[in-house]
Amino acid sequence: MTEQASNAAPRGIRKTRKGKVVSKSGDKTIVVLVERRYHHPIYGKQMVDAKKMHAHDEKNEAAVGDVVEIQECRPLSRMKRWRLVCVEKAATVAAEGEVK
Repeated sequence: MTEQASNAAPRGIRKTRKGKVVSKSGDKTIVVLVERRYHHPIYGKQMVDAKKMHAHDEKNEAAVGDVVEIQECRPLSRMKRWRLVCVEKAATVAAEGEVK
């Protein structure tokens, strides 16, 4: 038995993405906007592709506006396939009544 366990293939590398929290939808769920910049092959223009990904936030530590890192995981619900790894930069909260 121990020989089979030691010969087992290691778990694959899981994808990680960085993005901004745009919504806190329900308990332990955040929506993260992940932007990807790439060079268009024909027109040579810089393009931006944005996706919203639902992520699991076990401790409810992320807030709207935070920059977070998420990692792919097994399906946790119909929409959630990502898990919060860490909050990289907390959002700066403007005082009430202050206009930017």
